[in-house]
Amino acid sequence: MTRLPHGLPMPDARRSPHTGWTRTHWEAVADHLLTSVVPYATDDFAQFRLPGRASWSGQVSDGLEGFARTFLLAAFRIAGAGGDVPPALLERYAQGLVAGTDPAHPFAWPALTDMSQQLAEAASVALALHETRPWLFDRLTSAEQERVVAWLAGAVGKRTPDNNWVLFRVVVEQFLASVGGPHEPDEITGGLERIEEWYVGNGWYSDGKGKNFDYYCGWAMHQYPSLWARMAGDKVRQELYAGRLRRFLEQYQHFFAADGGPVHQGRSLTYRFAAVAPFWLGALTGASPLPPGRTRRIAGGGLRHFVERGAPDERGLLTLGWYDEFLPTVQAYSGPASPYWASKAFLGLLVPPDHPVWTDPEEAAPVDVADQVVPMPAPGWLLHSTRSDGVVRLLNHGSDRDRVQALDGTPDPHYLKFAYTSHTGPEFDGPASGVDNHLAVIAPDGTASARRRIEPLTVSDGFAASAYQDGPVRVVTASVVHGAVEVRIHQVTAPAGYQVRDGGHALAAPTPLESQAADGVALARRPDGLCSAVRALHGFTSAGVVTAEGTNAFARHSATPYVIADAHPGGTAVYVTLVQLAAQEPPTVDVRVEDDLVVLSLPETVTVRLGDTPTCERASTG
Repeated sequence: MTRLPHGLPMPDARRSPHTGWTRTHWEAVADHLLTSVVPYATDDFAQFRLPGRASWSGQVSDGLEGFARTFLLAAFRIAGAGGDVPPALLERYAQGLVAGTDPAHPFAWPALTDMSQQLAEAASVALALHETRPWLFDRLTSAEQERVVAWLAGAVGKRTPDNNWVLFRVVVEQFLASVGGPHEPDEITGGLERIEEWYVGNGWYSDGKGKNFDYYCGWAMHQYPSLWARMAGDKVRQELYAGRLRRFLEQYQHFFAADGGPVHQGRSLTYRFAAVAPFWLGALTGASPLPPGRTRRIAGGGLRHFVERGAPDERGLLTLGWYDEFLPTVQAYSGPASPYWASKAFLGLLVPPDHPVWTDPEEAAPVDVADQVVPMPAPGWLLHSTRSDGVVRLLNHGSDRDRVQALDGTPDPHYLKFAYTSHTGPEFDGPASGVDNHLAVIAPDGTASARRRIEPLTVSDGFAASAYQDGPVRVVTASVVHGAVEVRIHQVTAPAGYQVRDGGHALAAPTPLESQAADGVALARRPDGLCSAVRALHGFTSAGVVTAEGTNAFARHSATPYVIADAHPGGTAVYVTLVQLAAQEPPTVDVRVEDDLVVLSLPETVTVRLGDTPTCERASTG
């Protein structure tokens, strides 16, 4: 049930048979979000100081963020309606621009300085000004325009982190160029050239140097260059970016469950439905490979998913969390207004109402039609989803955010788990935090091995492998998928007497979950029947379930099944686990292990040979 207090338009089952949502639903949610932040505005709307935990940048920066990110939402709403919006909406943001850029105003915006959060917010302000120029910037007085330009010009020459932030200066300086303001063409070109070093092919960017693959690829690394090209009228670069976006969307369409939920992986997940922005970017720029009706089905499903689960909340606000507030999953750089990066989801309002993406009937997403297996060698991922339950599972054999992860620190649960799904999230700070989706080798003193650096080995159709090293422990893991099943084959090198534990998905629910463990099988089940299960296939001696409370972004109670081997023999040994997230019980699988050769019956015969580069061969049993 939606928590939007003013309700939503009636579903349109004819035009949108999958979601019921149309453009009017998007406009209604946008209007609700924009209206709900008004009580938290400072004098003259210079800042929006929303309730919640402050970021490390402080209250003033957080207040600017509240203005900038909601201004981006307002801009899409205003421009999408051709300026035909309530005058109060235009007036709020016009007043805020004038007041925020007035150094004498008590709620003036902080200056743009090296590495400051203000640089990120300036990019939103610049994009919003570009899209609303006829209705806002052009209607300011000359003196007011000069103040806005002067504040934005503070971005020129400023240092940024060496990641997606280099693009903030690109779009700010492009807007400045369009209004005759100070800018450095070499800085614009330099930012665009910098991201070329992070493009790894087939539509994928790393967010900076290293293996930093997450939603920033779509909502930043693709979005800003494409929008810059649109601002600048650069047809050559736009064609380059369109080709990359096209290849990205061919894979990215598989990241969303039948109920609209995105795979829960990576940082800044509190941006929630911003994850659907790349679909609208494809429609806006003509780069999408998807039928228009499929674009709307996936994007609308993503927004509806969160609206129906409490985001926005009963106040109409987006909180720091996933559905409800959940601070353990939120990074220190995020403050009360950070979730309004979700405004990017409304980019689709810039697409004209008579465009086929709005007028064509919805078309099924791939997960609506059949089971899917999608290998993604560039980020080191293997995705598999099932039509019967609409669940998407992402196996991680490549993304570890290695340039940020400390060599001796606690592994970031957003990046270093074996698997992520649309229906589960990793555990934080509780008894299961080192159990779920991790192969741990445990020393006699209780110290468990940590997967901090992933060594990608291979990704192919239905198969992926990687390795990690932690002191004397080396683990090579190969994943074989079939339907909802993942079979993990672990080649473990460790001292004798160490325990070996493999954990499944951490499943969460508002109330304690049903769980059981016996005969090498452990499972946890939600009231709706969804079940996280593991089955020991080779090498493990027992199974169990660890429960926790208040440690999972999806719900209050969580449970994680696992299997364990009491004593590693020393040297190298093979362990095999079946991992499943589905409504049905985990199946039995025949396994034969001979040194580094593992043969599975799934029911097709699958032969995996471990080694420097593991291989997989499939032979039908029929």
